[in-house]
Amino acid sequence: MNAQKTDALSAYFLAETSDVQETHTLSIIVDNEPGVLARVIGLFSGRGYNIDSLSVSETEHEKHVSRITIVTTGTPQVIEQIRHQLDRLVPVHIVRDLTVAAKHTSQEKPLERELALIKVRGEGEKRLEALRLSDAFKATVIDATVEHFVFEITGRTNKIDQFIEILSPLGLVEVSRTGVAALARGGQALKDLHDEI
Repeated sequence: MNAQKTDALSAYFLAETSDVQETHTLSIIVDNEPGVLARVIGLFSGRGYNIDSLSVSETEHEKHVSRITIVTTGTPQVIEQIRHQLDRLVPVHIVRDLTVAAKHTSQEKPLERELALIKVRGEGEKRLEALRLSDAFKATVIDATVEHFVFEITGRTNKIDQFIEILSPLGLVEVSRTGVAALARGGQALKDLHDEI
């Protein structure tokens, strides 16, 4: 009976737990140096976490700083654990969960865009249908021959997924995607976002 009382007062029982899987967008500012991306990815793979989307690029050349944007799925507890573990990596300056920040600041979801290049091969009616669909999705033809098109499309991930799915029966050949680039809405910089949460 005493054991039950001790367990009930334990900090492990105070935190709310949830089995609901959520998709979150993490924005991470890191030193732009060899091995940093490998360390970040190693943290995910070493603990069995999946990365749904990954994009990285230098954002401040003078400061040698890059931004890594990762979209991942897990329970709120797993996402929070990932965030804390990323925060402990030495070359990491800032880690922000843009999805949580949007919830806590009563803002809309973060601005997220992805770019995709999509190659479609087809003739006759299928070719015309692919062109009609590209207009509807505001995709641009960036390369074309009598046998194929290459479309460029930007937008939210679900828009690109839908466009690819619709093109599949029309002669889809291959797809190349950049991964998600994301920014929080509002006037704050990423480093100031934590103060709002």
